[in-house]
Amino acid sequence: MPIIVNIDVMLAKRKMQSKELAEKLDITPANLSILKTGKAKGIRFDTLEAICSILNCQPGDILEFVP
Repeated sequence: MPIIVNIDVMLAKRKMQSKELAEKLDITPANLSILKTGKAKGIRFDTLEAICSILNCQPGDILEFVP
């Protein structure tokens, strides 16, 4: 898949655990794991907005296109 999800990178930079992010997003850790591993078919804009708000980053910090 040419879209790379860098949630783990941003979590490490913010010294936050996946569990904490999942709680703040009000989603299950399993659903966050699906996003992190790139297995999700899509992501809702409101979810992406919440991730960016919590991690204080831009969507481009989370999603990367690699041809």
